[in-house]
Amino acid sequence: MKVMTGQPTLKLICPSCGADIPPDAPQGYCLKCLFALGTSEPEPGELEAASKLSIFSSQPAALRSFGDYELLEEIARGGMGIIYKARQKSLDRIVAVKMMLFGEQAGKDLAQRFRAEAAAAASLQHPNIVAIHEVGASEGLPFFAMDFVEGQSLAKLNAEHEVRNAEWLRRAARYVRIVAGAIHYAHEHGILHRDLNPSNVLIDESDQPRVTDFGLAKRLHHDSELTLGGQVLGSPNYMPPEQAAAKRGLVGRRSDVYSLGAILYHLLTGRPPFVGETLTDTLQEVLNKEPAPPRLLNPAVPRDLETLYLKCLEKEPARRYQTAQALAEDIDRFLRNEPIKARAVGSGEKLWRWCRRKPALAGLIAALHVALGAGLAGILWQWHRAEKGELAARQSELAARQTAYASDMNLAGQAVQEDDFHQALELLERHRPERGKGSGIRGQASGSEEQSLTPDSRLLTCAAGNGVTCGNNVRARNASFWVNMPGVPRRSAC
Repeated sequence: MKVMTGQPTLKLICPSCGADIPPDAPQGYCLKCLFALGTSEPEPGELEAASKLSIFSSQPAALRSFGDYELLEEIARGGMGIIYKARQKSLDRIVAVKMMLFGEQAGKDLAQRFRAEAAAAASLQHPNIVAIHEVGASEGLPFFAMDFVEGQSLAKLNAEHEVRNAEWLRRAARYVRIVAGAIHYAHEHGILHRDLNPSNVLIDESDQPRVTDFGLAKRLHHDSELTLGGQVLGSPNYMPPEQAAAKRGLVGRRSDVYSLGAILYHLLTGRPPFVGETLTDTLQEVLNKEPAPPRLLNPAVPRDLETLYLKCLEKEPARRYQTAQALAEDIDRFLRNEPIKARAVGSGEKLWRWCRRKPALAGLIAALHVALGAGLAGILWQWHRAEKGELAARQSELAARQTAYASDMNLAGQAVQEDDFHQALELLERHRPERGKGSGIRGQASGSEEQSLTPDSRLLTCAAGNGVTCGNNVRARNASFWVNMPGVPRRSAC
C-alpha cells in the first residue's frame, strides 16, 4: 500500500493506481491500469464507482462529504481500496475511512476480501490493533471507519534509520514483541493476518505499534480461501514458503510467526530476508534459499537476536516458534538480558536441510564424492600393490645376494684351508663394502658363516662354522690377508 501525503489537489487521478491522469483520459483510467484490466474500457458499473472516487480525489476538502463523514485528505491507497482521513460529523472526531474501489460493481473476490477485512478487524479489540468503528455503504461505495493513527508506518520509520546501532536494535525488537502479542491475541480469537509487513504496522505518537490492514485475514479452521486469479496475495518479501507455494493445509499460526521474523530481519539489517529482481525471483528465493546471515549485513546484531528471528524464518513450520506468544516471550528474555530458548542451527543441520531442499543437486554431489572416493581407493590399492611388488623384488634381490655371499664365503674358507690365499682374497674383494654405506654389513652363509667389518672400517673378517677365521685389512696400502685355524698358527699372505 503506497502512502500519499500532502494537501488535496484539483488534479484527476486514476482510481486504480492513484497516478495523475489528464482530463481526457479514457474513462478516467491511466493506460497502464486499462491494460491490466485486460480491456480498453472498464464495465459501466465500475465506471460509475470510479467516477465517484475520482470526484472525491479532485474536489476541495470542504466539498467532499460522504455520509456521516467529511473526507479531509487521502492518506493511503492500495489494490483494494483508498483510505481517507475524515471527520465523523455526528461525534466530531477524526477517523480513517477506507472505501472499496469500484464499489458494489467490484469483482466477487475483491468484495469478499473487503468484507473479510472489515469483519476480521471489527471482531478484535486490542490496544495494538487498529479498531473498527463502523462498517457500511454510502452512495454505492462499501466502507468502514477505523481509528486514525497519528504517526507513520513502521516501513517509513525503518527507512529513516540508516544507522542501526544497539539502541535501534532493541527498539526494533520491542516493536516486534508488541506486535507478536497482538497477533497472538488475534490467533486466540480465530483470525490469521497473512499479510504482516512493515507497511501494515503503524507507530502512534506514544511510540506504540498498531497492526492494521486485515485484507487477507482468514479464520482459523475455516475451509474458505481468499484468492484472486493470476495474482499473488500478500507481500512476497515477508511471505512464508507455505503461503508462497499455495499449500493451504500448512498455512496457520506459524505462518504469521514467519512474517514477524521477516519484519524483524528487515528492521535489524535494513532489507527484507529475500529480495528478487522480479516477483517470481522473490518467490523462488522464499521457497528455495536461506536468508543471508544477519550478522553479515549488520555486525551489531546480537547473536541471540540473530538466532531468535532465524528460528522464525525456518522453511518448515514445525521448526518455528509454535505461537506468536512464544516468540514474544523469547524477545522479552532477550530484552531482559536473559538466555533465550531458541538455539542456533549447526553446520550439519544446515547441510541436511540444503540436501532436502535440493535433492537432485545433493544426489549429484554425493555421486561425485562416491566416484572420487572409489577412484582414490583404486589409486591407493594400485600404489600399495606396486610397493608390495617392489618390496618383493628387493627381497628377492637380497636373497640372491645373500646366496652368492654365502657361496663365496664357503669358497673363500675352502681356499684358505688349501693355502690358496689369493683366491680367498679375490672372493672377499667381491663383497668389499662401499664407503659411506655403513659399517655393519653382515651376511649369513647357510647359517654357518658370518662376515663383518670392524667399526673403524679397516678389517673385514670372516668366521666359518668349522672354527676357521680369516681377515683382510681393506684399508692398508698393501692389502694383507690372514687366517686363523683351530690348532694352526695364524697364517697371513700379501
